[in-house]
Amino acid sequence: MKKRIFALVDCNNFYVSCEKVFKPSLEGQPVIVLSNNDGCIISRSNEAKQLGIKMAQPVFQCKELIAKHNIQIFSANFVLYGDMSQRVMNTLRRFTPELEIYSIDEAFLSFTNFIPKDIIRNSKKIRDVVKQWTGIPISIGIGPTKTLAKVANKIAKKHTEFGGVFDITNHPRKKELLSNLDVIDVWGIGRQFARFLGKHRIKNVLQFINADEKWVKENMTVGGLRTLLELKGVPCADIDEVHDSSKTILSSRTFAQSIREVSDLKEAIASYVSIAAEKLRAQKLVASMIHVFVTTNRFNRKNYYSNSYYLELSEPTAYTPILISYASRALDEIFKKGYEYKRAGVLLTGLCPTHSVQRSMFPGMTSELQEKKNRLMSFIDRLNFRWGRGTVKSCAAGINKVWDTVQSQRSPRYTTNWDELLTVGF
Repeated sequence: MKKRIFALVDCNNFYVSCEKVFKPSLEGQPVIVLSNNDGCIISRSNEAKQLGIKMAQPVFQCKELIAKHNIQIFSANFVLYGDMSQRVMNTLRRFTPELEIYSIDEAFLSFTNFIPKDIIRNSKKIRDVVKQWTGIPISIGIGPTKTLAKVANKIAKKHTEFGGVFDITNHPRKKELLSNLDVIDVWGIGRQFARFLGKHRIKNVLQFINADEKWVKENMTVGGLRTLLELKGVPCADIDEVHDSSKTILSSRTFAQSIREVSDLKEAIASYVSIAAEKLRAQKLVASMIHVFVTTNRFNRKNYYSNSYYLELSEPTAYTPILISYASRALDEIFKKGYEYKRAGVLLTGLCPTHSVQRSMFPGMTSELQEKKNRLMSFIDRLNFRWGRGTVKSCAAGINKVWDTVQSQRSPRYTTNWDELLTVGF
């Protein structure tokens, strides 16, 4: 049996890199991408990092730095980023059939069938091809376990001398590099465990690897022990090519400006339900419960209000109008006049595959009508996928949306919207 070899591919500064693909003049400049409503920083170029810009830092705290260094700012363009992510993943699939998409900018690959002496060379080829075909720079970490591959990826990014590719398996500097890596940088160790380990003088990865297994299990549960074993080279997780269905689907936003009227709040909730229902259908799932929540500005404690309400559906469904109807009823239960609402959202729970739904003895609609509604939703989803989300939507979601998010500096959706295609002047 061949020894398992894993690789973790990570797109460098992904959101910023996507912007650079279509605007090469940004190369070498400090660039940041902002979250919804242009609130916090969610991606930074290396130049912005060197200036002291922190991840998740509110942008208003950086006004002086931005002005002084002419930092380029972009609003989040998630439609573009999602499409670029798909292009990167499709490129990676050409090199190995075993691929697990871990996040929008990360994927695990299996290199088990690669000849060991050729792994670095092939990894550099993958890196070059992804850059050539998509414009996105990537780093590749290689190891005998997924956790070690993650660690190797961090080293590949941190140490430029490795050229963006690092194999930790039998590297002569392995102990030295691990001793210079903070334990919080290990996949599976959060801030709480990092603080706990720090109190016991375990601050770097090498110190954690040398910790007693029984002590780790007693204090960090089985999950901590699995992390330790993976760092020691014992595989505890394989490539997951088929993901489990979601247990919940959340759609929530912070409003660009506070909302006082229930009609505006209902439009926002209807819009969020539509997004959640689209995700539900994409996974071939239906929901049996809906949870609606609202909250005012959490920094205004004198006039603060937050509440939520659950409703169980009469039948599991992914049909947007029915879900909007239930969400509206739930909102009526918790809305209070006199408050300025800053955030709202919808959580769909009790999810199960469409094919496994047991119909009620007294169904609310005939099978023929159900099939027509399924076809309608499928048609709308295809239109919105092709022409952009919101091209076709429920009237309940409103037209003039006072609650919509601010994206004052969003770049065009170059790859998914005909009206925003890149133009070249001569």
